[in-house]
Amino acid sequence: MDQFKQISTFAEVAVRGSLSAAARAEGVAPAMISRRLDALEERLGVKLLQRTTRKIALTNEGSSFLEDCQRILSELEEAESSVAERNASASGVLTISAPAGFGRQHVAPLIPDFLQQHQQLKLTLSLNDRVVDLIGEGIDVAIRIAALSDSSLIGVKLADNKRVVVAAPSYLQRHGAPKTLDELSNHNCLAFSADGSQRGWTFRQSGKNVTIKVDGNMVCNDGEVLHDWAISGQGLAWRSMWEVGAEIESGKLVSVLDEYTAPGNDIYAIFAQRRHLPLRIRAFVDYLRQAYSSPDYWKKG
Repeated sequence: MDQFKQISTFAEVAVRGSLSAAARAEGVAPAMISRRLDALEERLGVKLLQRTTRKIALTNEGSSFLEDCQRILSELEEAESSVAERNASASGVLTISAPAGFGRQHVAPLIPDFLQQHQQLKLTLSLNDRVVDLIGEGIDVAIRIAALSDSSLIGVKLADNKRVVVAAPSYLQRHGAPKTLDELSNHNCLAFSADGSQRGWTFRQSGKNVTIKVDGNMVCNDGEVLHDWAISGQGLAWRSMWEVGAEIESGKLVSVLDEYTAPGNDIYAIFAQRRHLPLRIRAFVDYLRQAYSSPDYWKKG
């Protein structure tokens, strides 16, 4: 118990920036906070904080230790919440945002079964392709497909995803399959354009991500249209596996240049808070993660 209290006190001081602020938060005297920190540093044999009368600064060891402490405290809180919620029921209104195409295919079809399991819930699903303001727009959960790098976002990875180059067997019979990235210039590439400028296709080559400018006679700002064009044999398309996994499994589409596939664009659930996450959010995120983890899910589409 003493060791846990020392760790939680250290994390509280590091986040709040002073002993007095941490003491007020815990309802104890600053001297008690100081004794806990002294005992922790003595037990570990390292200096975690540089303390003066005016400010507190983390040492290198303290900064590294803080990351581990915050992870442990977060996992403990989640474990306690999980146990407490087993006999609780999710209720209220759950507001979800998702990209239009992904939401139509992989969120909306799952909602009826989710609500059957949580009958005290009501749910609002908003489908659009812009980045929503979770707090400003009152969104509980936003589904995003991206290489998540913004440290200000709190998210849970729901599934792996990657972009692949695909074409219909009929197209490949007529034009052959590209073997290298340079050969893309010899093919009709079905390009996506949202604002009049075509996006390049990103690949992994020689340990680096490279973006290739492609060209073709058909450009569209709607992913489903590009998907349909590819199936009808009009050219090569660069699409996410969540869009084309079922067609690849059925043979309607064939993936090419797989050895150049770049990582990233995984599927995340994003929310505005981690502490005291409402049960309705936790239940929905867990439901999606379980559904997407099925080996056959993406093959069935």
